[in-house]
Amino acid sequence: MKRENSDSFLHELRQILPAKAVLTAEEELRPYECDGLSGYRELPRVVALPDEVAQVQAILALCQRHRVPVVARGAGTGLSGGATPHSEGLLLSMTRFNRILAVDPVSCTARVQPGVRNLAVSEAVAAYGLYYAPDPSSEIACTIGGNVAENAGGVHCLKYGLTVHNVLAAEVLLMGGESIRVGSEGFDAPGYDLLAAITGSEGMLGVVTEVTLRLLPQPEGAKLLLAAFDTIETAADAVAQVIAAGVIPAGLEMMDNPAIRAAEDFAQVGYPREAAAILLCEVDGTSAEVEQQLETVAAVLRERGADEIRVARDETERLRFWSGRKNAFPAVGRISPDYYCIDGTIPRKQIGKVLKGIASLSEQYGLRVANVFHAGDGNLHPLILYDAGNPGEFERTEQLGGEILALCVEVGGTITGEHGVGLEKINQMCVQFNEAELAQFHAFKSVFDPAGLLNPGKAVPTPARCAEFKALHGRGGESTLSDTPVSGPISEP
Repeated sequence: MKRENSDSFLHELRQILPAKAVLTAEEELRPYECDGLSGYRELPRVVALPDEVAQVQAILALCQRHRVPVVARGAGTGLSGGATPHSEGLLLSMTRFNRILAVDPVSCTARVQPGVRNLAVSEAVAAYGLYYAPDPSSEIACTIGGNVAENAGGVHCLKYGLTVHNVLAAEVLLMGGESIRVGSEGFDAPGYDLLAAITGSEGMLGVVTEVTLRLLPQPEGAKLLLAAFDTIETAADAVAQVIAAGVIPAGLEMMDNPAIRAAEDFAQVGYPREAAAILLCEVDGTSAEVEQQLETVAAVLRERGADEIRVARDETERLRFWSGRKNAFPAVGRISPDYYCIDGTIPRKQIGKVLKGIASLSEQYGLRVANVFHAGDGNLHPLILYDAGNPGEFERTEQLGGEILALCVEVGGTITGEHGVGLEKINQMCVQFNEAELAQFHAFKSVFDPAGLLNPGKAVPTPARCAEFKALHGRGGESTLSDTPVSGPISEP
């Protein structure tokens, strides 16, 4: 943005918002320079803090007239760099849209603004015997708008689905400020399923201003089983066998020994510190269903080599066991100056093979990796431990992360399960999709955002970027274990 254009733009922006809702000083912009993936940082040109939909409409229309890029942001808990600002753009903070607008206990729905925290929804509807199923580990802080943008999951997504399965409708503003409603509170709606397209679109198609959520009745009962194994391979094999036995657990999580030790030291929940891996398996439903499923799961795990099986004695212990898993990320932060969280999804039958591959890559790169993930749906979250203070170590960490994602694609998986692509995985999009498929993604975005102003440079690489990436790595961009990073920024034309 040229200086004269910038002055004109800021003058018009201040006609839309109060002075305190327009931030331009460096010390005011600094808190917005990154999301949860702090390896990528950029100061925006300006931060806008609207609290009315009409203000957001006017801001988007203004940005379109002046050709100013817009990056929408919620709580900033994302882990793929999706909310990284544009250096010449406007950072649109939606945190002031934090009201639960309506709860209908009869239809089991809630209408909320995008800045409402995930956990706050379940807290607000608990009195009706209802809850909101998707529960990311960041549920205490992450917002519904961000959950929609990234199609967030959580430990209970195996049985109850991701965000896309629990959102019924949304109000969305397009780049020019036009308002559209996608989805329906009914079982189906005519026309294309644009709600599914908006969910997981990473802020590249529109700005969500209201969401209608599907609520579920709280199950009559739930019990959590902890199983310890002396090898990662036997634990991985047990995951597939639980599902094969006909049980769909409410949650089925796996942690390896480094993650177990870190979580136990941090949360002190009673995990077996010497186990090579543990599985946390929760079943819910009626009392009869819970007991029957628990018996089936325990029998399968014993048959598959579990050294120890514990069933949480009461609700307090059940929540304590889960707290260790949900605090695994901050727990790992205590044993390393920095960590890099990968998010890839693979077929369940490939878990053992991929974990063995990750161990081999970890040794090759000389970087420790702690594994904690949604085992039931194959959504891996390897945590690469590194020290950003050591020159070149972040770049080597990115390289290892790229190799892990390439391995996920190689076994029939995908490069993300819930964190999104953002900046972090944009090169791996060149591995997973061919040129024609990426062209269709760009064509779809252009229908909503012809000028390409919404969250530009994220999620979908340009042909030029993929050509550069493939030229560096050969073999169509697959993992080569070379010295050149296969993740992170490449110059974008």
